[in-house]
Amino acid sequence: QVQLVESGGGLVQAGGSLRLSCAASGSIFRLATMGWYRQAPGKQRELVATITSGGSTNYADSVKGRFTISRDNAKNTMYLQMDSLKPEDTAVYYCNADRLLRLWWGQGTQVTVSS
Repeated sequence: QVQLVESGGGLVQAGGSLRLSCAASGSIFRLATMGWYRQAPGKQRELVATITSGGSTNYADSVKGRFTISRDNAKNTMYLQMDSLKPEDTAVYYCNADRLLRLWWGQGTQVTVSS
């Protein structure tokens, strides 16, 4: 059983920063590709960033240069540092683990950016 728990969301003004965390239980964390996704009201869930077990990263064009994904395998935790936040970044952010064609999701954390 794998559980993912996000934290760190909240309300911030445009231009501000937040750091999201995703704590994972279970033994698959260090072998899994981990990712952050987000879903704004009325929109489909979209990829924000991913990081492989080896540390390779991938970002959506909309967040490149502003967001940084990282992981600490010793702590079974993934992070998303979000800087220069914009109102269009407002969404529920979900943590995802991908291992051998199986996917796990967290419950999500709300990020609201005011203008």
